[in-house]
Amino acid sequence: MFVSVPATSANLGPGFDTLGLAVDLRNEIIIKPSKFLSLSTHGEGSENPKIKKNSLFLSIFNENYKRLTGRDDNFRFEFHNRIPISRGLGSSSAVIVAALAGAYTAAGKKYNKREILNLALHYEHHPDNITPAVMGGFNVACVEGDRVYSKKRRMPDYLRAIVVVPNRTTSTAKSRTILPKMYRKEETVYSLSRAAYMTSLFMSESWDLLRIASKDKLHQARRMKMIPELFDVQKLALKHGALMSTLSGSGSTFFNLAYDKDADKIAQALQGRFPHFRVFTLALDNNGVITKN
Repeated sequence: MFVSVPATSANLGPGFDTLGLAVDLRNEIIIKPSKFLSLSTHGEGSENPKIKKNSLFLSIFNENYKRLTGRDDNFRFEFHNRIPISRGLGSSSAVIVAALAGAYTAAGKKYNKREILNLALHYEHHPDNITPAVMGGFNVACVEGDRVYSKKRRMPDYLRAIVVVPNRTTSTAKSRTILPKMYRKEETVYSLSRAAYMTSLFMSESWDLLRIASKDKLHQARRMKMIPELFDVQKLALKHGALMSTLSGSGSTFFNLAYDKDADKIAQALQGRFPHFRVFTLALDNNGVITKN
């Protein structure tokens, strides 16, 4: 059995806890029946004792496998991680979605993606990362009660994501503590208007206006101050032709969207200026979570 989940970039500037899209950088898990529980971890986090235990994955997988089958069976799990951890690329959401989809697949149960998404909401209370992880593409999402309501737009293959991954992590929980408890009306209207405008641009494929729509006054600048070099990352990416340049989730990664013809130029400029950061040029993902028996 095989499970694959893409990385995601959330918020996209003004779409705080609401907007997100998937990129083609995937974590993969191979699941095999076994007499004893065993696991191996390769790639990102393989040297981290906490990550190697995969306790979040195992907890969600076991809980849902037992719910579906009534059994406590053992499996061997092989984790092949490509999504950087605690860098704002949805690594936690990928674990949650993979565990749920993996439990259904191991139990021999069919699922629909909306069911997986609503289950994921129990473990991650904001829909901006879990929605594109499940659905793929660009998503606008909101929560009503215990359900996620979302709309997806497939992304064209002539766009690329250039992600800049700093050599420092940013805790989502910590980054939320630096945000104010109250905002001025002007700040709120500024970001609301741009989140709505950005959604319309993605839906209509009006990419050249994204530079205006991706501005924000709620969270980005406050969070970027934790790693001041990010201001220079943003300026350099826009200078070299990025359509938009935004903090990915709560950081520390920066997400840049560009036409494929401009992607190499932008990536080279960023890597040359920030040699201690990792720079990935990635296709956008329209598939979301994938499972195979």
